[in-house]
Amino acid sequence: MDRLWATEHPTLCIHPGWPALTEREDVLESWKRILENPGQPGMDFYNARALVVGDIVLVICYEELSGSIMVATNGFVEERGVIKLFHHHAGPCAQPPRPTSAESDRAV
Repeated sequence: MDRLWATEHPTLCIHPGWPALTEREDVLESWKRILENPGQPGMDFYNARALVVGDIVLVICYEELSGSIMVATNGFVEERGVIKLFHHHAGPCAQPPRPTSAESDRAV
């Protein structure tokens, strides 16, 4: 995770039910807690779509976790020639769309 997250740009991470994390160290610690939790259920994603906004790429997708559907946004920016994550936000989706083909998700 350390290599994935931006170091030269501000970071923001909002997990469902969590407060907004704006310090990189807090973001990394949150992911460590989630990924190292042996009780953490697996997650699938679908309907990913990339949107280019200037120098930023936003990827939206739907995440299925323990039967619940979340909608997530991930923001990416280039740092020294390497694409880095600077933003993640996921929250419940009351009316998720139906999944499209897995092939379209691989294109993102």
